[in-house]
Amino acid sequence: MTSLLSRRTFLRASAALGLLGLAGCTKDGMVRFHGTNVTGATYGRDFRLTDPDGRKRTLAAFKGQAILLFFGYTQCPDVCPTALARAVDIKRLLGEDGGQLQVLFVTVDPERDTPEVLKAYTAAFDPSFLALYSDLAGLAQMAQEFNLIYKKVPTGASYSMDHTSVSYVYDPRGKLRLKFLHSQSADACAADLRNILRSA
Repeated sequence: MTSLLSRRTFLRASAALGLLGLAGCTKDGMVRFHGTNVTGATYGRDFRLTDPDGRKRTLAAFKGQAILLFFGYTQCPDVCPTALARAVDIKRLLGEDGGQLQVLFVTVDPERDTPEVLKAYTAAFDPSFLALYSDLAGLAQMAQEFNLIYKKVPTGASYSMDHTSVSYVYDPRGKLRLKFLHSQSADACAADLRNILRSA
């Protein structure tokens, strides 16, 4: 009976402290992520890009927020809109924590993705999502920093863009922590981001 009461007391205390919500923790206290844990990576350390209003942006501009960063282009037929739609679901699933998430969409097609086009594209998913761009030389530098692969693929009179389709997650201190594969569900991504935010 005593042990049952002790267990009930522990469960009540744990629930009050929110400990039961930390389903991503292993027995040794380490957080288990659904995404690829890249904490301590020597790539993706910073960026210097321009937003549609002409302001220069670096990681420091988003300190205090978790960042979900994705490379793509506005004329992408499937991967990019799917990734941004998943980001909408992730933010919704985070509930109140969603206000601490900044989604960044970086174009790999700056020749066609003008500031006006980029602003309208991200706003169609969520007004808080922010598009960023650079010139071709800056994009090449960023590709080196992020191990990003991208290239033009001719399609008749036009072209499409092949590109890396992972999403990068930064914690509120501006440290790269995770990579999400395109195949990962919004639920799994939201669980990881919730742990990132609550451990910040």
